[in-house]
Amino acid sequence: MLNMAEGIARLGALAETAPVAQLARAFADAGHELAIVGGPVRDALLGRPTHDLDFTTDARPDRILAIVTPISTARWDIGRDFGTIGARVGGEQVEITTYRADSYDGASRKPTVEFGDTLEGDLARRDFTVNAMALRVPGRTLVDPTGGVEDLLGGVLRTPADPRVSFGDDPLRMLRAARFAAQLEFDVDPATVAAMAELRQTLEIVSVERIQAELVRLLQTDDPVRGIRLLVDTGLVDEFLPEVPALRLEIDEHHHHKDVYEHSLTVVRQAIELEHARHPGAEADVALRLAALLHDIGKPTTRRLEPGGGVTFHHHDVKGARMARKRLKELRFDSDTIDAVSRIIELHLRFFGYAEGAWTDSAVRRYVRDAGAELERLHILTRADVTTRNRRKAATLAAAYDDIERRIDELAAQEELQAMRPALDGNRIQEVLGIPPGREVGEAYRYLLDLRLDEGILAEDEAERRLRDWWATRDA
Repeated sequence: MLNMAEGIARLGALAETAPVAQLARAFADAGHELAIVGGPVRDALLGRPTHDLDFTTDARPDRILAIVTPISTARWDIGRDFGTIGARVGGEQVEITTYRADSYDGASRKPTVEFGDTLEGDLARRDFTVNAMALRVPGRTLVDPTGGVEDLLGGVLRTPADPRVSFGDDPLRMLRAARFAAQLEFDVDPATVAAMAELRQTLEIVSVERIQAELVRLLQTDDPVRGIRLLVDTGLVDEFLPEVPALRLEIDEHHHHKDVYEHSLTVVRQAIELEHARHPGAEADVALRLAALLHDIGKPTTRRLEPGGGVTFHHHDVKGARMARKRLKELRFDSDTIDAVSRIIELHLRFFGYAEGAWTDSAVRRYVRDAGAELERLHILTRADVTTRNRRKAATLAAAYDDIERRIDELAAQEELQAMRPALDGNRIQEVLGIPPGREVGEAYRYLLDLRLDEGILAEDEAERRLRDWWATRDA
């Protein structure tokens, strides 16, 4: 429950911090207005940590630069054309932007930059009422022309203007609604939800890079499921990640199976819980969370209804990995993220064979080798993928995975498992067999690698003897 008295006290404390006090004094001495705006004001009122300090002023960019230069240790003006000057003041990074009164042409995301003259006019053009509040400094006056405080009290996300106008100006705001709904745990005003559904196709004028960045910010929240549901329910996600709503498979009266969509959302939540438990305080693992969301996207295309009422999804892991790779490339994710997500999805079913019967040491080694750098993420996703309500089954699977992790740790300690290389490299293979570089060296290397996986570490002389025996048999 929002306590306004405590919130106002936190705002006052924010105004007393070194960078705010220095800037407030400098702008007042120069005869200009200054206000903390947007997220810092919202978060101070909510009792959330404040990170980036954003300010707005009636001063034009050149004047801002002149005012902050004497009190800052660094400055950057990459956003000057949009009225923004960045600086480091009092040890913190800040951004100061001239009052804006932008207009949009409706055909592209690029605004016509127009500087405004009033703080109230600047606030009215912002995305949501809870982000359209400002604290004038040094006077410490809260300015809230669109009812942001009331919406904070009500836990509601709403646009300052008609949502169709606001989203028409910048369709990315629809994705920001999903992110803020998850981040703040707020409900979205019904009229705003309706506008999101109505205008979802206007997202096509927004660059892929900006869409991807907003998706990442959503996944970085402590519980992105509320935002994902909003994107699915409004149809917005169909515009950039249609594989997610496709998980809502139809269930007929004869063929019954889990709701794959709901299962996937549960896996996302469980993966985040395990991520926090294993790595407290670490940055959100976006690749893991993407893999959790997308791990079953191969099911709709591999679904088969069997005689007698069964349902199968053969090879949905391999199919899903390919689909994820293709989609993430289209969303312009970096290659490391794409490789990690597709690899985890491809391997996410491998463990379930272990639960049916203990693996040999060779099988455990192969599991580690195939997972490579993604082993820890695979551990988390595999555990999170257990959503059964059958407590006995869940306990059995958990115990089996405890066992495989124990065996991996034991083998790693014994064998330096992560190296996973045979005793002889390609050059030594050529020397032992007296062969030139080529396909046969690769075949010999794979033979030695199989020996490494099956039997563990071999001494170099033993590896040479086995290689010669294999080569002689091969030639014969």
